[in-house]
Amino acid sequence: MSSLKIVSLGFLFLGVFFLMQIILPFISFQIWETGIKYQNQLISPTTSRSSNVLGVTITNSDNFSYFVSSAQRKNPPNYVEFKLTIPKLKLNKKEVLVDSNDLTRGLAHLPGTALPGEKGNVFISGHSAINFFKDIKDAPFAKLQDLKKGDKILVEAGGSEFVYEVIELKVVKPSDLSVINPPDTVGRYISLMTCVPPGLNFKRLVVLGKMV
Repeated sequence: MSSLKIVSLGFLFLGVFFLMQIILPFISFQIWETGIKYQNQLISPTTSRSSNVLGVTITNSDNFSYFVSSAQRKNPPNYVEFKLTIPKLKLNKKEVLVDSNDLTRGLAHLPGTALPGEKGNVFISGHSAINFFKDIKDAPFAKLQDLKKGDKILVEAGGSEFVYEVIELKVVKPSDLSVINPPDTVGRYISLMTCVPPGLNFKRLVVLGKMV
């Protein structure tokens, strides 16, 4: 076999390999999403949440849409970030910027939403990516869809630790603001949101946890 044919075959296999890195996660996500929808039909749905969120708009940048909040907190906390740990995903003490709309720096806590331990919904957004192309440090929520009901979410803030338990996973449109609101007015919740399929911008996965 000539060297030219060997090089051509090498490029062909490399092209197929990269293509599969994109296609397989997409197919896997479609199967996973179907399973999540079926599971949610088998359980009692959480209380319907209002889609009206004061001060929150949807901003588009480079074909990527995300939530932006203009809410101002009357009593800011004495910390500018808190730590997020998800044992199931081996995510350990990842910094979350408080009251931030800047997703370029990592995980961002949506301004105006509850602080850890408070009643309401601690709303956190972060990027996902196809694992082959990005390290988990650059896309901390790349494996968020691996979570299941009952998995723990740990938060360290202001010298205290709070434990949440996953109670629901759902896939929504990027324009669905209702996921920002808590399911009720008395519980203490946390929501983790990222793009799905991983690395693409079609839909949003929201993992809802409740403090235990």
